[in-house]
Amino acid sequence: MGPAAAWNDFTFSARDGLRLYARRYPAPGSHLRPVLCLPGLTRNSRDFHDIAMALSSGERARAVYALDSRGRGSSQYDRDWRNYAVPIEMLDVEDLVTLLGLESPAIIGTSRGGLVAMVLAAAQPTAVGAVVLNDIGPVIERGGLIRIAGYVGSMPLPSSWEDAANMVAEMNRRAFPAVRQDQWAEIARQWFNEANGRPAPGYDPNLARSFSVTDGPIPALWPQFMALARVPLLVIRAENSDILSAATVQQMRARHPQCASLTVAGQGHAPLLKDAETIAAIAGFLADVDAGRPVAGDLGRAA
Repeated sequence: MGPAAAWNDFTFSARDGLRLYARRYPAPGSHLRPVLCLPGLTRNSRDFHDIAMALSSGERARAVYALDSRGRGSSQYDRDWRNYAVPIEMLDVEDLVTLLGLESPAIIGTSRGGLVAMVLAAAQPTAVGAVVLNDIGPVIERGGLIRIAGYVGSMPLPSSWEDAANMVAEMNRRAFPAVRQDQWAEIARQWFNEANGRPAPGYDPNLARSFSVTDGPIPALWPQFMALARVPLLVIRAENSDILSAATVQQMRARHPQCASLTVAGQGHAPLLKDAETIAAIAGFLADVDAGRPVAGDLGRAA
């Protein structure tokens, strides 16, 4: 199969009428299981560009779709900030899966996107065929939540793309020592939208109103996690994660009969899914799922 074409942009209406944006990375002629990518709390489909290009090209190309959740990226802002909630975002994913006619897709869920995947598996078991949880699990560390709450809706808007790259690097360099300095400019363009050639907000600031850590610890989501027990699972943890602990990953593997795990060295929450080793591990996991091979064990570290 030849190289994949560039992605296609498209929009669709959620069941409440909100216009949502998504990307399609086609793999013409492929009959392999498609992949649906769901981003983190303040992030968007641009986060998955590298892995989507890799998975949708080559001899084992498969179609990849990536969604901008409501109020993020190029999706429409919701007038009611209360709709920035995992159950509502799960319904949006249901609508997209139905629209595209996807049958048991593999879902790559980063952080918040992984929570959506768990809830989707509980609500619609047949809508999920395999899952990659990127730095998220049923137990969410409070320290990481406090850190995230400290910047959601309050990040200053950089005046130029150079300033944006410097800001993103300064915020993340300690947790992501493996990321080269020249990569931060690319990452900044994932975080921020663009308007008139300058950085623009990448999400609705009202998202901060829906995200609170003042109500105490989040209950463990083991029932939602166990909804994934019927499908193969790959758990990716950042070596420097403050959201997903190594102990929680061990428990996930102990409770899930088809669970493999991978640690990404030199990165924090959440792994960027740009390095060749992590992409290869995800591609290998999907190939094992396609072939019906057992999925389990510690896959080691991706440098």
